[in-house]
Amino acid sequence: MGELMVLWFLIRGLVANRATMAFENLALRQQLAVLRRSVRRPRLRRRDRRFWTIMARCWSGWQDTLLLVSPATVMRWHRQGFRLYWRWKSRGKPGRPLIAVEIRRLIRQMADENAMWGAPRIASELRLLGHSVADSTVAKYMPKRSRPPSQTWRTFLKNHVGCLASIDFCVVPTATFRVLYLFIILHHERRQVVHFAVTEHPNANWVSGQLREAFPFETAPRYLIRDRDSIYGREVRLTLENMGIEEVLIAPQSPWQSPYVERLIGSLRRECLDHVIVLNERHLHRIVFSYLA
Repeated sequence: MGELMVLWFLIRGLVANRATMAFENLALRQQLAVLRRSVRRPRLRRRDRRFWTIMARCWSGWQDTLLLVSPATVMRWHRQGFRLYWRWKSRGKPGRPLIAVEIRRLIRQMADENAMWGAPRIASELRLLGHSVADSTVAKYMPKRSRPPSQTWRTFLKNHVGCLASIDFCVVPTATFRVLYLFIILHHERRQVVHFAVTEHPNANWVSGQLREAFPFETAPRYLIRDRDSIYGREVRLTLENMGIEEVLIAPQSPWQSPYVERLIGSLRRECLDHVIVLNERHLHRIVFSYLA
């Protein structure tokens, strides 16, 4: 009987303690709710933040009892603590170590004397000299250019003008109202007419023969600019392919894309053909030969 009484008192004490803890919990939560309504943003100290950061790592149910701040705020405190920890652990002189003054001076000298070189090329040249420097470090110490080191379009075209040629036809009326066709082949490098011919009935075979006559042996250019005239048929394309010449077709109704030969024909008309009456093919050939000479 005595043992039962002791057990009953123990159970009653445990239940009373749990009830007391529940009431205390309820009272504390009610006070916190009042505090949260009255204070829009409570001011927490650093130790309070540290406490909740530790609680978040040690207790899985910390979010259920959190009322003053949101869980995202506690996670932000944790990230800030992580950054502060590693900042303290990495204390010292920040940034990458400086390289020697001689190497910096050598980087600037290479960049100034070789405008087309970038950071990888200069870094590889430095490695050949026994200096192991990263590309990013070279880029850091290279002088800042006010304009890109690329060549201008004028220079680019000048570098390629030696392998370009143009062809075109010029229509010339005669005294007897016939129509003659003047075929011109212009080399771009020195604006030189390498060949011209006159005919009354041009066709693809005739044009192929003129091309072979204009570029014997290994004198053919790399590219030939022409318009989309139907006279340049299959025979002309095969001839150019056999000669190792690549065709460059301009856009339809766009003579400005072949400016050199168009300008030559315009000058020929304004300065010569508009002031004479052509009699026949031989006469036109003699006039054009005299003008070009």
